Amino acid sequence: MTSQEIELLHETTLRILEEIGVRLEHDGVVARMLKAGAKPGAGPQDVRFPRKMVEEHLKLAPSRVTLARRDGTADALTPDSPSVFWTNPGMYLWNGKERRELSSRDLGSVARLCDNLDSVQGVMGMAMADVPPRHRDFTGVRVIAENCRRHVRALCFTPTGMEALAEMKKVFPGNWLSVGFTAHGPLRWTNLALAIFEKSAGHGIPTTINGEPMAGVTGPVTLAGAMAVGNAEILSGIVVNQVLEPGRPVIYNLGLAHTFDMKNATAVTGGPENALFARASAELGRFYDLPSSSWASTESVFDDGQAALEMTFAIHSHSYNRSSLVWGLGQLESEKTISLAQLVIHDEILAYSRRYERGFAVTPETLQYDLIRQVGIGGSFLETEHTLENFRENLWDPRISNRRARESCPGPLEEVARARAEELIAADREEKIGAAERSELLRIEKAFAARIG
Repeated sequence: MTSQEIELLHETTLRILEEIGVRLEHDGVVARMLKAGAKPGAGPQDVRFPRKMVEEHLKLAPSRVTLARRDGTADALTPDSPSVFWTNPGMYLWNGKERRELSSRDLGSVARLCDNLDSVQGVMGMAMADVPPRHRDFTGVRVIAENCRRHVRALCFTPTGMEALAEMKKVFPGNWLSVGFTAHGPLRWTNLALAIFEKSAGHGIPTTINGEPMAGVTGPVTLAGAMAVGNAEILSGIVVNQVLEPGRPVIYNLGLAHTFDMKNATAVTGGPENALFARASAELGRFYDLPSSSWASTESVFDDGQAALEMTFAIHSHSYNRSSLVWGLGQLESEKTISLAQLVIHDEILAYSRRYERGFAVTPETLQYDLIRQVGIGGSFLETEHTLENFRENLWDPRISNRRARESCPGPLEEVARARAEELIAADREEKIGAAERSELLRIEKAFAARIG
């Protein structure tokens, strides 16, 4: 978008917030907003946000959000930082032959695999079939922490579960755990979402604020109109979080927006429009001086060419447009399903894409005129010391993609990737967590499981 288009979208968003408002289905949060300067709307839980209030609270949100990993490293998200990639939440596991409900053991395998993939910087919780639904948030965090040292993005199922997550965050140093929630539009934040924001406030927990308009259903069918609705949802969510906890680290996410397939009556998550929403999310994040987020997705239900097409384009375009945070690695079926083979393939796609983005330099040193003169006409550069010393830096080496002749090809990519995933999981026997830390996570888990019932 041009700067004029961004300004027009922003002005339309402020008009939506000031004149129409947003429904906040939580009386306590409504009272807090009115006390902070918001105005009553048409309904009892409808709140209008004056321009000045929005602008003042946007300024409270930091432009830098640190997401720690338990290996002592961290990702610093800024409006212009390179993209960080996470896995996707899901309910099912695809093993190449069948889709089945995902278990806590499967989540552990996913986490352990991710600890051995260079491009995966965070692991998201999942809906585990063998865990009671109201326990899945804090149990999921414990399972992930036991199996990898990457950043953990918890799912949130109940306000009490959010209290458990706040307790778990204290077990390890830094912001190793984050949360997030999505507006259920148009222009509506549910009681659960607002309760999660309220219960998580005061702990400095990074939070992704997601707008999820569906063009043609919960937003105008024009992408700009859907963006205006989604932007209003996100800005109102940021204001709510800054009122509850001034200075809270938040991540702006319009990249979760969808379109609607008018022929099949399904939400579209892997189309070209989704990449445009992700690009807009990155651009608006920079406009508001906030880290941005997006979602790389595919409608495919198999490890097939469609999955490769949609995920390759999504991963590359989101990274190229500098979405600060992208989730979706390993997914099939619009996030409902995760595939270990896809995780390995997506790690390969990311390495490929990052090599392209790194580009090349044109300098006297890289042009190598003296070497060209030395080798001369009809010579060979293969035997030179320069080639030996520099080929690894200049030439990308795939991990699973085939470059051999047909006779020695190990097999189709998805089969090679699935075997590689199994190999990495089987070889990783390292303990990821100390006994005292495991004991404390289990204590918190059992205490809150008893409270919830």
